[in-house]
Amino acid sequence: MTEVRLFGTCLAEEFYPSAVDAAARVLGGLKLKVRRVRRAFCCGQAAFNDGMREEAGELARRFLNACEPGVPVVVPSGSCAAMIKIFYADLLAGDAKLAARAAALRPWVYEFSQFLVGVMKVRYLGARFEHAVAYHPGCHLVREMGVRDEPRLLLSAVSGIRLCELRNSHECCGFGGMFSVKFPEISGAMLADKIAGVRQSGADTLVSADCGCLMQIGGGMNRAGMEVETRHLAEVLASR
Repeated sequence: MTEVRLFGTCLAEEFYPSAVDAAARVLGGLKLKVRRVRRAFCCGQAAFNDGMREEAGELARRFLNACEPGVPVVVPSGSCAAMIKIFYADLLAGDAKLAARAAALRPWVYEFSQFLVGVMKVRYLGARFEHAVAYHPGCHLVREMGVRDEPRLLLSAVSGIRLCELRNSHECCGFGGMFSVKFPEISGAMLADKIAGVRQSGADTLVSADCGCLMQIGGGMNRAGMEVETRHLAEVLASR
């Protein structure tokens, strides 16, 4: 394997471009030719979750037309990777041709940490990050993609890092895309629990593999006056 496609996702490209750049550096450090997916900017998940199937379908079409089976597509987001691998089957059920393209591409789509550990068979990447870190696993990454241990394995191999236990780490942060907008009281209560766990952990940095979680938790901690940084997993793995 010599080439991969990197799909940055709209949330990361707009708000966390450093995470996409870091993912590209990590992949490039493994002697892979990294080509970014430029002709598609969104997987369509937000529209799909809000019932806007026509709009989501058009975004899915753009993504599928920008990729081809046979070349791994690496996604630094468990949420967007799950949309492509799992929920495209539902979204595109009425379009046989597009559904077939999605099915052909499905085995070639990987979440970032899943690709590193499961495909490239790496754990140590030469990273150094001298911070106390709490790791928050995104819901889609764990529940839909089945990726549980990979991020922690990668973090545990980072030089200088001190991993802190995050209480009830498996619980949702309350983001859920439009969920946090439609149900702000519930989302806020879930966020408060998550922030309390981060405070108890003693970490100075919160790490996640999903930018939506980083935005939700980071915003909450900022409003609470907490001096805890947020980092995407790729940024930690690219640190030197």
